[in-house]
This record gives sequence, C-alpha cells and structure tokens, in this order.
Amino acid sequence: MDVISKELFSVLLSWYEENKRTLPWRGTPTPYEVWVSEIMLQQTRVETVKPYFTRWMKTFPTVETLASAEEETVLKLWEGLGYYSRARNLWKAAKIVMNDYGGELPCDRESLRKLPGIGAYTAGAILSIAFGVAEPAVDGNVLRVISRLTAEPFDIAKDETKNAVADRLRPLMPEGKTSEFTQALFEIGALVCLPDRDYRCEACPLTSFCQAYADNCQDRFPVKPVKAPKKVEKRTVFVLHYEGKYGLRRRADKGLLAGLYELPNADLFLSEEEVKARYKGRVIALAPAKHIFTHIVWEMEGYFVELEELPDEPGLFFATAEEIKTVYSLPSAFKAYKRELKK
Repeated sequence: MDVISKELFSVLLSWYEENKRTLPWRGTPTPYEVWVSEIMLQQTRVETVKPYFTRWMKTFPTVETLASAEEETVLKLWEGLGYYSRARNLWKAAKIVMNDYGGELPCDRESLRKLPGIGAYTAGAILSIAFGVAEPAVDGNVLRVISRLTAEPFDIAKDETKNAVADRLRPLMPEGKTSEFTQALFEIGALVCLPDRDYRCEACPLTSFCQAYADNCQDRFPVKPVKAPKKVEKRTVFVLHYEGKYGLRRRADKGLLAGLYELPNADLFLSEEEVKARYKGRVIALAPAKHIFTHIVWEMEGYFVELEELPDEPGLFFATAEEIKTVYSLPSAFKAYKRELKK
C-alpha cells in the first residue's frame, strides 16, 4: 500500500493546524502576496525574508504599484536578498499582469507559467494557496519529505522527479483545503524533516507512515547529485573616496549581478604598490573577505584609497554614502567593504 495517502495527509493537516508558524504572508493572503512571498523565499531563509516582505508590501501593496515603479527602486528594496533576477522578473511580470490581465494574477497554470520568473513550483503555490486549485507546489522541502516517507531513491534535481511527485500529490489534495495541504507540506519540511542528519523524528507526526524511519535510514534520503566544485575567482576591491563621495560602477546588463552597482574592482589580487600605481592617493589595506555565489566563490582583498585626484576610468562615478544607502543597490557580495562608506 502506498504510504502517500489521504490518511497520511489527514494526520499532517491536524498537525499543521496545531503547529503552524505565524508568518506575514499567511492568513488569507491575496494571490499577489503569495506570489511575492514565494519568489522571496526561493533559496532564502524565512527569517531573512520576513522584514523584506513587510517592507515590500508597504512600498508596493498592489501589482499596480509594483508595475509603475522604477527598476532602480525595485532593486534597491531587494538589496541584500540576492538573486536579483527574481526582483527584475517580479517587476516585469507585474507590467504584463497590468497590461494583459487587468492587474489580477491569472488563476490557471498555463497563464501563470508564461509570466517571467514563475515556474511549476511557484505556480502551484499561488494556485493552491490563493485560488484553492488542486495544483501541488513541489520544492526541495516537499521532495525531501516524500523521499523519506517512501524511501525511494529518486533524483530530486530532475524535473521529471518533481513532475512525478506532483502527479502523485494532486489527487490527494482535499477540496477546500488546498492551501493548508500545500503549507502543511512546507511546514513539516521546514520544522521537522530537516536536511542531512538534522531530522527530528521524535517530533514528527508521520513516523508511522515513514519507510525511511522504519528502516532507520533517514540520512540516505533524499538522493542528491554530486555537485561540481565552485569556481574560485580572486578579486581586488577598491573603496575610492574623493571629496566626501565614493566610487561606483554599474555592471554589464548580462552575467553575474547583471545591471547592479558595484565598488570598483579588478581581477586577481593586487599588491599595495600596484594599487598605488593605479590610483594617486593614500592607500590603506582592508581585511580580506569572501562571498559565495551559486557556482562561484569570490575571494577578495580590499583597499581604501583617499584619492588626490579623480581617476580616468570608463563608467566610474561618485556618490555620497547617503545616496548609496537610499538610491544605488550594492549587492551583498560587497557587504564587507560597504562598511567603509561613512558619511
């Protein structure tokens, strides 16, 4: 008998009602609120997202307010969340929703999937949580829970696995309870059935259904593909100061951190003498820093340069610390050196 059953979800829903967290996007959220929260939560921790979601909703309470905003304002509000393409896609999709759907998110899977940044998972979350449609939302948490319950060694990185799990869950979603069904699966994965060896079976309501628990092999699931090692890039970052302002550049429109602002930097590590040859002024070495992207690691060395004259560098401009704080979005890759930007 398949352990993934209506009986299992009856137990899970009861557990969810007693143990669910209070989150700013829960209660009776609009489709727009579900959409924004799910995009923010992609590859980002709940505690990190909470203040961002609250600020976002105060600034852009509706699709219309988001669609009419300037891109720079959207990116600045997103600053620190990373994966900035998510913010750009929200903004682009909001414009499409205004133009094609009268400002209301469509309530069918095909139309949602056509919007920038909305894949199968996000479409399922919006449909099940906000519209009451029996469409599963299968993310990493859900795949981990299902793989342990069934002790099936499927590869969670494959789209065909996600589609197969969605097909398995869809007929079990109770009418009128699709929102609770989806969020209960999220919650058990977020609070109890945690990654690696941090599973908390003593607190789990589903142990009587769980094959991995019965076989004492929880740590073997889910099966994950071996990741290729991240590429390491060495960079030298410059905090350029001139007459109360700091140097900035805008990155190319394509590639890593596309279109965002950055502190001037160079490939490889430069010595203090090389920095002095590049810029005329007093040079102070800063502490090294590291930033980890999805596929790349930046190892950085930094220098503060009190410039005696403006350098002739294409694209370089200067802004006050207040302008950088309120206008120009500096990605978190430069967080360690952003601290040097004083008023």
